[in-house]
Amino acid sequence: MVVNCMPANTLFIELFQPFAQFRNPFTFYYAQTFPLPPKSTIIGMLQNACDDWYGNKYDVEKWWNLKVSIHGGFESTFWNYQSLIKGDIEISKEGKLINQKLPLYGEGITSQRTPVFQQELFNGHLYIFIKGEEQLIAKIKEALEKPSKVLTLGRSEDVVFIKKVMLGEEMNAERKNVKGNIVLAFPTYLVNKLPIRAAKYPVYSIPVKICFKNGNQLVKHKAEINKQTDREVEFETVVYTGYDYNLLLNLEREVSYEVFLIEDKKFKILDEYGWL
Repeated sequence: MVVNCMPANTLFIELFQPFAQFRNPFTFYYAQTFPLPPKSTIIGMLQNACDDWYGNKYDVEKWWNLKVSIHGGFESTFWNYQSLIKGDIEISKEGKLINQKLPLYGEGITSQRTPVFQQELFNGHLYIFIKGEEQLIAKIKEALEKPSKVLTLGRSEDVVFIKKVMLGEEMNAERKNVKGNIVLAFPTYLVNKLPIRAAKYPVYSIPVKICFKNGNQLVKHKAEINKQTDREVEFETVVYTGYDYNLLLNLEREVSYEVFLIEDKKFKILDEYGWL
C-alpha cells in the first residue's frame, strides 16, 4: 500500500535539457562533464528563477541548506572542439578588448586562445527532488510554474524546459527500510560514505556550495564582484550509479529510504545517503 508521507517542504521537478556541460574543474587537458548536474548548479538555477542570485530576498544560507537529490540522465555524450579564451579580459583606454596585455582580436591571438576538447551531454531527462524550508519551497514552486525568464542549468546557453513541478503532498510516497540490497531505477548521486559491497561505481568530487566574498563579507550584488573577490567552493565526494543498478549494501543495520511513485516512474532516496 502506498501512503503519502511527504510534507509540503519537499518539491519534485521534472525537466528536459537538450544540451549540457557541467564542467569538472579537476580536468585540465580536456573539459570533462559531470554526468548529472551538481548541487551548486541546481541551486544556482533556482536562485535565478527566483531572482535571488546573492540571497537578498531570502537568507543565502537557506538556499545552501536545501537538500537536493538528483536522478535521471542524458541519452548520449559527444565531444566538441572549442577554442577558449584564457586570462582576464579588460577594456583599454582606447576602448579595445585586451587579454594578457595583448589585443583580444588580431595581433597575438594565438597566445590567448587554447583549443580544447569539451565533453557535452545530449537530451537530458532529469528528475530533481528539493527539500527545505516550506516558505522557500513554495516560492521556488511558484517561480518554476510561471518562469519570468528563460531558465538554464549549467552554462548560459544550456536551456531547460520545465515539464512538471509537484509538492510532496501531491505525490504518492512511502517509507521503507533496507539492509541487504536496493535497486535504483535511475542514475543518481549517493554520498560516498555509503558502505557498498563490490564497489564498482564512478566517484566524483562535485561542488555543493559556492559563495563570493570580498574579505569576510558575502557579495550581495553582481556589481560588488571585482578582481579581489574570492570564489569559495565546497566539494563533496559522491558515488554515481547507473540505470537499474543493484546496490549491495554492507550494513549490519537497516536504513530507511523514501519511495516516490510519479506516474510510471519510481524513485528511491536513501535518507542518509541520497540527499546532498
